[in-house]
Amino acid sequence: MVIATELCALSEYRIYPGNGSLFIRRDGKPVFLGSSKAYSLTIQRKKAAKLVWTQAWRRLHKKGISETTTKKRTRRINKVQRAVVGLSLDDMKKKASVKPEVRAASRDAALKEVKARSAASKGKKGRKGAAGGAGQRAKMPKNVKR
Repeated sequence: MVIATELCALSEYRIYPGNGSLFIRRDGKPVFLGSSKAYSLTIQRKKAAKLVWTQAWRRLHKKGISETTTKKRTRRINKVQRAVVGLSLDDMKKKASVKPEVRAASRDAALKEVKARSAASKGKKGRKGAAGGAGQRAKMPKNVKR
């Protein structure tokens, strides 16, 4: 024979027939409460998760479930190196194995080359447009069409 039991709204303990009380909230929802303690705490609007003896608190703090379930073991993921569109894997490994001093020297050389190129192009521009000002347009009123 199955006994119809209710659950206490606060503590989530079973309420057997003949025990507890039924409290109807203002919005019309019936609330089953197992004891006068549960009733009092519900009226005071206490949160079940903050009361140590309730099932909500036990669920929140992971109590009573450690013996039933063991922790899942996570697998370590192995990293795989792949080639990029412009470089093959061997080229990437060679670049990574180059010493920092050599890398810094090559970077400095490349910077010097870029600076020399930009200085040369500025020198050419300076000769051509000396009368027009250093790369600035002549001021015109905004309402005039060009």
